[in-house]
Amino acid sequence: MNQVLAAEDFLTETELKRVREAVGHAEERTSGEIRVHLEDHIEEDVLDHAAFIFEELGMHRTRDRNGVLIYLSVADRKVAVVGDQGINARVPANFWNDVVAVLKLHLAAGKRAEGLTEAVHMVGEKLRAFFPLLPDDKNELPNDVSFGAR
Repeated sequence: MNQVLAAEDFLTETELKRVREAVGHAEERTSGEIRVHLEDHIEEDVLDHAAFIFEELGMHRTRDRNGVLIYLSVADRKVAVVGDQGINARVPANFWNDVVAVLKLHLAAGKRAEGLTEAVHMVGEKLRAFFPLLPDDKNELPNDVSFGAR
């Protein structure tokens, strides 16, 4: 029987620190906001659930509506990237698919932290193209990884 990791045990403390630092570094170059959220398991559609978590985390409350959530259901290896209306209004459909694909490749190779940090970097670069850093920018959302259990 395979033991399933809980979301809180998915990354070591050192790996969590790397992901937080990646978020901070990415946000140094954009007015956009990035969050990473890990959950144990979900039953519903990953994109629908990620959109729900986006709202639960208050990510829709940024000044320019340019928050992006990188969501991962640990047990299911279900991944989604959800952008707020400010960014989604400016980008083509399926804009986040390459981020999802890269993250899934890293997860399949057992490179959890590398996958999340690369996904954060990719999202940061995409945000930077549409929402460059502004002189009056404020960090509107925590850079910490959030967790939810089901």
